[in-house]
Amino acid sequence: MSKILVIDDERSIRNTLKDILEFEKYQVELAEDGFKAIELMKSTDFDVVLCDIKMPGMDGIEVLQKIEEIKPDTPVVMISGHGNIDTAVESIKKGAFDFIEKPLDLNRLLITLRNAMDKSSLITETKVLRKKVNKRFDIVGNSPAIQKVKDMVDRVAPTDARVLITGSNGTGKELVARRLHEKSNRSEGPFIEVNCAAIPSELIESELFGHEKGAFTSAVKQRKGKFEQATGGTIFLDEIGDMSLSAQAKVLRALQESVITRVGGDSQIKVDVRVVAATNKNLTREIEMNSFREDLYHRLSVILIHVPTLSERIEDIPVLCDYFIDLICTEYGIPLKSIENDAVSELQKMPWTGNIREFRNVIERLIILCDKTITKDDVLSYAVPR
Repeated sequence: MSKILVIDDERSIRNTLKDILEFEKYQVELAEDGFKAIELMKSTDFDVVLCDIKMPGMDGIEVLQKIEEIKPDTPVVMISGHGNIDTAVESIKKGAFDFIEKPLDLNRLLITLRNAMDKSSLITETKVLRKKVNKRFDIVGNSPAIQKVKDMVDRVAPTDARVLITGSNGTGKELVARRLHEKSNRSEGPFIEVNCAAIPSELIESELFGHEKGAFTSAVKQRKGKFEQATGGTIFLDEIGDMSLSAQAKVLRALQESVITRVGGDSQIKVDVRVVAATNKNLTREIEMNSFREDLYHRLSVILIHVPTLSERIEDIPVLCDYFIDLICTEYGIPLKSIENDAVSELQKMPWTGNIREFRNVIERLIILCDKTITKDDVLSYAVPR
């Protein structure tokens, strides 16, 4: 049952609202002033708050601001018998969900409450979904090697410093990039990922910087590139070692001047992005081979983070087993399976050339093919396809 807090210094209005809302199957709490309302807000979660503006001691705008500090996601509907446009605008600017004048129109009140409930439900659902998404991108493990990576990320994330992430395929470089974004001051902005190895060299510039209509044969309309899309957030240039030299030159300019030019265009477009790059290549060797620009390397590598292979952190395998078993069983909607210690030990003996990516695939295979408990024999039978 949805819970509503009614704040009004007039007893008759409080009681009338209580009767109406309880008839509509809402649970209602009453507060005769702002001080009692704030105490209730601290101890109870409400779905919606109805708050009078003109009250002695602490007026409704002050109460609204206090609620914004304590429970910022709770919708607050302001009510007043002295309503005017200026009061309504001020209420909305301060964070109110809506403003209703007295005498209250019952239909308007109930519609506003339903809309506020919908907003509250959407906020809750968004938080749940965000937790699920974030769980998929956790950096799991407590070994010294992975803890070093986590500590570096936590130290660097609040800055706008450019980061170059290195490591073998499947080690989790994208997870590091996402953790940098989630812990940064740009976390509310977009996280835009570009796989430089997956985009043909002739299209990479259009992908990164966009193009104007008619810039080339298939450019039938103007298109924003990834740098523009990432404004206010983070752009993750994965496998940057595979980027063409011409695209590298344009990326270098974007980093130096914070401006880009669309393919086929002349105007300069200001961009505000944090650049995080990753590669599985040895870029110093690529520089020696004239395949990568040295000046771009120095621009990107303000901070270097190297992600260890799974073989360098085998002590994390037990916790990785638990993590992936829980994650995959949840995704499949099946009862949680367990794994024997001997089976975990057997997994620790494997070479894991494909790192975390290979490990996840093996756990998924074991979950599909094994019974409720994964045994050592299961690992020996199914971990390596035959």
